[in-house]
Amino acid sequence: MSARIHPDILSLVGETPVVKINRLAPEGVHMYVKLESQNPMASVKDRLALAVIEDAERRGVLKPGQTVVEATSGNTGIALAMVCASKGYPFVAVMIETFSVERRKIMKFLGAKVVLTPKELKGTGMVQKAEQLAKENGWFQTKQFANPANPAYHRQTTGPEILRAFAGKRLDYFVAGWGTGGTLTGVSSILRVARPEVKIVAAEPAKAPLLAGGTFAGHAIQGWAPDFIPDVLDRDSYDELVHIQDEDAIATSKLLAQKEGIFTGISGGAAFNGALQVAHKAPKGSHVLVILADTAERYLSTALFADISSDGDDL
Repeated sequence: MSARIHPDILSLVGETPVVKINRLAPEGVHMYVKLESQNPMASVKDRLALAVIEDAERRGVLKPGQTVVEATSGNTGIALAMVCASKGYPFVAVMIETFSVERRKIMKFLGAKVVLTPKELKGTGMVQKAEQLAKENGWFQTKQFANPANPAYHRQTTGPEILRAFAGKRLDYFVAGWGTGGTLTGVSSILRVARPEVKIVAAEPAKAPLLAGGTFAGHAIQGWAPDFIPDVLDRDSYDELVHIQDEDAIATSKLLAQKEGIFTGISGGAAFNGALQVAHKAPKGSHVLVILADTAERYLSTALFADISSDGDDL
């Protein structure tokens, strides 16, 4: 991060670091993580939020002072709450009732309002509720699952950042999970052109293998795989699929914390687990990069911390 005075918090979005894995990579394979937790509100969704709001401003479809509404698992809502606070727009988030309490409180702390939908209605239900609120109240809905500004921003920022980080260096595999599909689609479109030798690997929950043609079931990887395939997800954006069990995602997040000092959430654990699956099969000398979408602090009330006591330890 440069030692300069920034004009606002939004100028800090992007340019996240790539960090080498030193203890968890299989012998002979080089692994790296891109830490999206280093965005101002600690997730990759800061990019999406800034993209869709500034795109709407440029197109004149978001008016000064107009309320913004979006369906979110939490990270997009937190990011939109930050962007809207900085730019002066009221913001309403619509969330499934089972998503972590921390996410609700952070959004409210940033001035947002939160509407909860029943878990039985799944992701489709929260999207429909956001559409209803936008229509009834004349609010602007960002439509993260269908908004082309989402993958476009990753083509403009995340992809080029990866190219600069690996300029003159080998890169064989890129691994990312999917929620909206914006990161996967946007980065893939850049790598396909600039680094065609890179294999693109999409990771999804074993309980919701939608890209593999399976059916949706509830899973613990918040932010990944709603009960539908989003419009912005390019089905040709990946070469390979890997599937991650909930318990492996949680265990891998803990491994990253305890063996590498890298503090990432369940989705980050899931993505890295997928990258480990790739790395264990990759030829010696391979270089693998994976996106870690957020921070473990978003999961304090979830299964990720269920066995972590707040009591003092006996030495």
